[in-house]
Amino acid sequence: MIFVTGGAGFIGSNFVLDWLAQSDEPVVNFDKLTYAGNVNNLAALREDPRHLFVLGDICDGAHVASLLALHKPRAIVHFAAESHVDRSIHSPGAFITTNVNGTFSLLEAARAHWSGLPGAEKSAFRFLHVSTDEVYGTLGPHDAPFTETTTYAPNSPYSASKAASDHLVRSYHHTYGMPTLTTNCSNNYGPYHFPEKLIPLVITNARAGKALPIYGDGQQVRDWLYVSDHCAAIRAVLAGGRVGQVYNIGGWNEKANLDVVLALCDILDQLDPKQTGSYRAQISYVDDRPGHDRRYAVDARKLERELGWRPAETFETGIRKTVQWYLDNEAWVSDVQSGNYQNWVEQNYARRKPAAEAA
Repeated sequence: MIFVTGGAGFIGSNFVLDWLAQSDEPVVNFDKLTYAGNVNNLAALREDPRHLFVLGDICDGAHVASLLALHKPRAIVHFAAESHVDRSIHSPGAFITTNVNGTFSLLEAARAHWSGLPGAEKSAFRFLHVSTDEVYGTLGPHDAPFTETTTYAPNSPYSASKAASDHLVRSYHHTYGMPTLTTNCSNNYGPYHFPEKLIPLVITNARAGKALPIYGDGQQVRDWLYVSDHCAAIRAVLAGGRVGQVYNIGGWNEKANLDVVLALCDILDQLDPKQTGSYRAQISYVDDRPGHDRRYAVDARKLERELGWRPAETFETGIRKTVQWYLDNEAWVSDVQSGNYQNWVEQNYARRKPAAEAA
């Protein structure tokens, strides 16, 4: 049994789906279902006895502790986080609450659980913390990519809160000996991505005839990682990563934001053409956001060298799969945009007894 936090979000739900496609080991999926958490991402597992969804908040240490005592997981994979930079600029408090205080509460519950395990189980236990390359700050156009030893220099409330959580995880290994692992990934894309992020926003806006907003000059560079490649990397780190170590996960795909938008427009022109003209005509430039990091690039050679992982998708193959998924899943997109997906909590829990969620 593994315990996954944030397993109804974009990366978390992809991880749970991929995990159960690769393994029969059950998953306890613990998610608060904030705006980006969507149980419809997990619709394929609705009748699957290997998947137990529990509604809850990682800040609720007593709830987490009760679940760890009940299910006795061999590992915790921690995705739960507030993750959108723009939201952190407008409402930084939520990021401190979830990413810092929530990670602390989870670590405390995990430490108590791990400390009480018998010898072999205690040695085998792992706490894998999923983080971001944004903790390293920004790069110049000719700087070497981020490595695991790059000095932290976060530039947004989001990246600062994730940096704090990384440091907490590190401290629990060095102070208490807890067997932790940390991964720092580059920008993910793929199915089930909430449509406020660049790639799903462009796809959905383009098809709706809306403007395709580009921050500033559009030359901000990111390393793009297809989400299923990220999930495969996490499985590799969980299985064979050295305790206490950090592993960077990157796609080896540096692209300027404008080039990403142009590629999306060109693929949509092929797969879902407009009656007249190209989707490129909808591109619109808007004021840059405050403190916008100019470039991220990730050196993932440590992960390749130690665990043999490399991404299976190029940007060209992954982005085409992503566009096709959004074209094939219009009902999911409509449900997210309307907010109807959030009604699940009320429908599922309003008439239940408190103990039913863990039954």
